[in-house]
Amino acid sequence: MLEYLTASPLLAPSGARAVAGLLALGTSEAIAQSYDVLRQAPVMNGDLIASPAQALNVFDFEPVAKKELPPAHYGYLASGVDADKTLRANRDDFDKITIRTRRLIDVRKIDTSVKIFGETWASPIALAPVSSVGAFHPEAEAAAARACKVKGHQMILSTVGSTSIEDVIKERGAPVWYMLYPTDDWAVTELLVARAEMAGAPAIVLTVDRQGGRNTETLFRDRRGDTRTCTDCHTPGFKNEVSRKPMFDGIDVSKVTNLYGTGMTWDYVKRLRGIVKGKLVLKGIVTHEDARTALNYGVDAIIVSNHGGRAEESLQSTIGVLPEVVWAVNGRIPVLVDGGFRRGTDVLKALASGATAVCIGRPYVWGLAAFGQPGVEMVLTIMQREFETIMRQVGATRLAEITGASIHRA
Repeated sequence: MLEYLTASPLLAPSGARAVAGLLALGTSEAIAQSYDVLRQAPVMNGDLIASPAQALNVFDFEPVAKKELPPAHYGYLASGVDADKTLRANRDDFDKITIRTRRLIDVRKIDTSVKIFGETWASPIALAPVSSVGAFHPEAEAAAARACKVKGHQMILSTVGSTSIEDVIKERGAPVWYMLYPTDDWAVTELLVARAEMAGAPAIVLTVDRQGGRNTETLFRDRRGDTRTCTDCHTPGFKNEVSRKPMFDGIDVSKVTNLYGTGMTWDYVKRLRGIVKGKLVLKGIVTHEDARTALNYGVDAIIVSNHGGRAEESLQSTIGVLPEVVWAVNGRIPVLVDGGFRRGTDVLKALASGATAVCIGRPYVWGLAAFGQPGVEMVLTIMQREFETIMRQVGATRLAEITGASIHRA
């Protein structure tokens, strides 16, 4: 197949060279690399985009981001775990869902707003928490927050983001959610929660899917090709890496031995529920058993997530497990989802499966790394435009009209 594609006149020269290069690889490695080569338009069309306005889809931003970033930073962004199969499943399983289009419905005016925790979002597309965004652009989350302000989207800030929550809220001009890495020091957890809520965060999002370690082979492989001296920017040692993050300013982390609160149980959720004054959200729930237990512990919302395919090599996609979580919750709390969202059709498929909203991570970082704030704005513009287009094609004028009848699962 690769030989055929290499000879095809439909491929631009650079695309042909990229595919030809795969012929020299082993079969498994060739398949892994061809997944991206054959899916992303810029490689097929030749030159990379030179401005956000040239982008036809969000995939157009990734090769530009790869060009702009050091190998280790790009590897960190691109990596899944082990053979990256769960990362791929997050994308591939969207193809197992087809969309049922309807005719003769007046869809000239549509409303994409959704209300969550009393706040009306203009769109069900939000920015997922991403760690160390400063590794991808010097303006980091501040630029993303300004893009959200311009385009009307919500965002979630990571504990180990490169910008403080106060500055992110200032740039967005409105509150953002705060994703909590709890550490294994309860005193630190309390201080992080108090700071986020004092800044105005209406929701604390506890990540529960990073308990067992991970093998990020793609990152390790790309890091070998990075000739920079890492210690120019990174101070060796876990405590040094944690303490340099803005959210830990003024906090004693001397007793912290891990960031993720390894050893957490449902008793920890109960304890956290006792100190969180606003809404408590669990990120990383992927089974109906855990979803039901979350309800019993007073959780206010769930984010179905496998950390973008970076938590475990389960081969379970988030769009695949979403229906069982929605079934277990049965409408009692909002269910959000992230993992592999790249198209407006992906968003519709999630909402038709019962999700309240979706979160995107890598696409907005691609845009940020490639062009800064304008790149993030264009990523949001493209996904929102695609989403509105498919809404019209299924005959939905508001989100409540996107139902299970809008899709068919293979």
